[in-house]
Amino acid sequence: MSAGHSHPHHHHQAAGDIGTAFFLNLAFTLVEFVGGWLTGSTAILADAVHDLGDSFAFGQAWYFEKLSLSGSSERYSYGYRRFSLVGALISALILFGGSIFVLLQAIPKIFAPGTPDAGGMALLAVAGVSVNFLAMLRLRKTGGMNARVVTLHLLEDVLGWVAVLVVAVVLLFWDIPVLDPILAIAITLFILYGALKNLRSMVPVFLQAVPDGISLQAVVREAEALDGVRGVHNAHIWSLDGTHRVFTAHLQVDPELDACAYIELKKRIAGLVQSHGIEHSTVEIEYPGEVCRITDNEEETP
Repeated sequence: MSAGHSHPHHHHQAAGDIGTAFFLNLAFTLVEFVGGWLTGSTAILADAVHDLGDSFAFGQAWYFEKLSLSGSSERYSYGYRRFSLVGALISALILFGGSIFVLLQAIPKIFAPGTPDAGGMALLAVAGVSVNFLAMLRLRKTGGMNARVVTLHLLEDVLGWVAVLVVAVVLLFWDIPVLDPILAIAITLFILYGALKNLRSMVPVFLQAVPDGISLQAVVREAEALDGVRGVHNAHIWSLDGTHRVFTAHLQVDPELDACAYIELKKRIAGLVQSHGIEHSTVEIEYPGEVCRITDNEEETP
């Protein structure tokens, strides 16, 4: 028995808006790298690394937003959402590599700071705030989780550029060049913290752990309390991509279960898993005396 409950309210508009944010961010990231080199600002280079990681995140969000519109395929029967985990892993590795590069550039400048072009920094900062704010406005009314995540990335970018702008204004009036590498290190540590946090959240998904906020035991107890159910075993809850959840289990049922009771049980199981935020459920019915094809000591691989 299978009950699939996917509720992705994805639209072509969302894919288009995310695509616009991707191209804006990628184009401006290239400007940042050039601008950071020309102005001699390590802080701008650090923010460029941040935006490069965001560009990759936007790109994969855009790609999978479009891909999800086509649903599942014969080969990928659950659809393509799990591919986003691979993209997120690559994005995290890019951020790590870029952050190490920035730290190698910034730390020596703490002890021998150069003098960045504060005016150029200020102009780039104003442009950075403007570009990211325009992209946020484009996504503000767009529905879907991908769009919300991208909007949060853009908000981080806006705040980062505000910090660069503040430092640039200070440097215009006071000769404190050490502020530039200090800001670069602060931005880089923030990037590394976010990358580590994302990696930490990805590992349980890769290992098909029970998602946070859901109790497998609670779902099993509720299923066993349903009329006609004598027991539940080989129960598993896991996530496709950290958001969309799957439930599988074997149900031992009363031998008197007729067609009407069977249909009613399906409806109740569907409602039960939905109440726990689970989009897809698959259960196997077993009657008393039937030997389970999977022993208690074996793990069922979905």
